[in-house]
Amino acid sequence: MGTNTLKLKVAERIEEPGNILRLRLVEASGAALPAFEAGAHLDLHLQDGSTDLWRQYSLCSDPAKSEAYEIGVLRDPKSRGGSVAVHKLAQVGTSFDVEGPRNHFPLEETAETSVLLGGGIGITPMLAMAQRLHALNRDFVLHYCTRSHGVTAFKNLIAAAPWADKVVFHFDDQPAEQRLDLARDLPKPAPGTHLYVCGPQGFMDWVINTAESAGHARANVHREYFSADVDQSGGGFEVVAKRSGVTVRVEAGNTIAKALAAAGVKIEVKCEEGVCGTCVTDVLEGIPDHRDKFLTDEEREECSMICACCSRAATPTLVLDV
Repeated sequence: MGTNTLKLKVAERIEEPGNILRLRLVEASGAALPAFEAGAHLDLHLQDGSTDLWRQYSLCSDPAKSEAYEIGVLRDPKSRGGSVAVHKLAQVGTSFDVEGPRNHFPLEETAETSVLLGGGIGITPMLAMAQRLHALNRDFVLHYCTRSHGVTAFKNLIAAAPWADKVVFHFDDQPAEQRLDLARDLPKPAPGTHLYVCGPQGFMDWVINTAESAGHARANVHREYFSADVDQSGGGFEVVAKRSGVTVRVEAGNTIAKALAAAGVKIEVKCEEGVCGTCVTDVLEGIPDHRDKFLTDEEREECSMICACCSRAATPTLVLDV
């Protein structure tokens, strides 16, 4: 575990609509928690029998408060074990090893206008951002999209917030005129206008592609993926772990991280989907075939890093600095 590991205890378990669990976490010793910035997340270590996973969850609480953290966790029917484990294990009084807070989705606090777009459980980082922007007295709007009013989590929290009038709800099962219409709801591109999007991959790709096609600068369209559909196609290739003196063959269907682990070379992996950045490894030779959602376009073009949990090789051999 990393040097920034905390032992956090579940102080409150709130069952939100839509199969979403809101957890209030406190330091087990009662100490104040490290400060965090809007957009940050926690890495939770989940252990239950054969389950031994790390999963990332965005902080949705007020960054100005240090007595507790709050996260929201959707029980996903397509879960690879993480969300199911949280819903099972996170009873009041239960403690978890937690790493963070870390922030790969920072808020541009000096923006003239901020547009927050949350789809489903993607609302969680937007709640922290809304609280921070309100405290700064910044101009912002939060578009919150869900399947229906009945499965919309955090309704009570939002209704009680002093920034409730900044939130626009969009429900899939309601008339078309109240659904999110990007042509209508996105502002015109401007250097001081920043967009933030989080939610299911299809929702995010739609918002990002529409915004950039409309002229919003890529640098002003901020995104955080909770999960991603990983393309596992492609043939085998060779990976040389230079510092370890180990060479492995990564066959179709396998990953760099798993192939190296089988040969005794461990690269830390958490999300397994190329969204968290834990497994980023330096590339010394060869060209990566990037399959992740973490690296920026600039970092991809440099060909100097790779997400070893999901990306592959565009050349017969990759030499890594491990």
